[in-house]
Amino acid sequence: MKRMKPDIQSTPAAPVEAPDTLTAHLGRLLGALPAQALAALSMARGRALDAGEALLHAGDAWTQLFWVEQGALRLYYLDRQGQAANKNFYLDGAMFWPLTPALADAPVDFWVEAITPSRVWVLPAAAWQEAGTGWPAWQALERHTLARLLDDKMQREQQFLQCSATQRYQTLCTARPEWLARIPLRHLASYLGVTDVALSRIRRRLKAA
Repeated sequence: MKRMKPDIQSTPAAPVEAPDTLTAHLGRLLGALPAQALAALSMARGRALDAGEALLHAGDAWTQLFWVEQGALRLYYLDRQGQAANKNFYLDGAMFWPLTPALADAPVDFWVEAITPSRVWVLPAAAWQEAGTGWPAWQALERHTLARLLDDKMQREQQFLQCSATQRYQTLCTARPEWLARIPLRHLASYLGVTDVALSRIRRRLKAA
């Protein structure tokens, strides 16, 4: 596991400056950051991931906020046969954290893994949530993120119940064109609930039409 090397100082370490890229990203999302948020950001540490390296393992406690500065990651479950089923992808600029008490309090039963070499900033979620107490902009972002996750989950369940694999792929092309440009075909196929061979056939059939 690769980590950023801390600066070596002969005097007591001064507070670490929040990473400019992460601070700028949060500033665009939330506006001016209060002092407590800037203090929490000083705890952020960068992590470089190789392709195939896990950021979060099944069984881990999820205690961190993650921000993807660059790269592509997938969230997946393992079924009873040990096969991976992709449920979400995170590209440049994605930010995710334990949104519910259950996610924060219990070990997770999924994995988050780099698809390509990636750089992720890791921040203690408890410190950031404390900074967000009484901060309307952050609380609004949390509500919006939770609502979007619920909407996505309901739409995904509806598609698996009522839509063909071809229709699910066409919806993905419209809703997530950036995934098609960045995510390997086999991972998209897993997300759509088909084999990569089946997805290749669907793509060829649509192209021919």
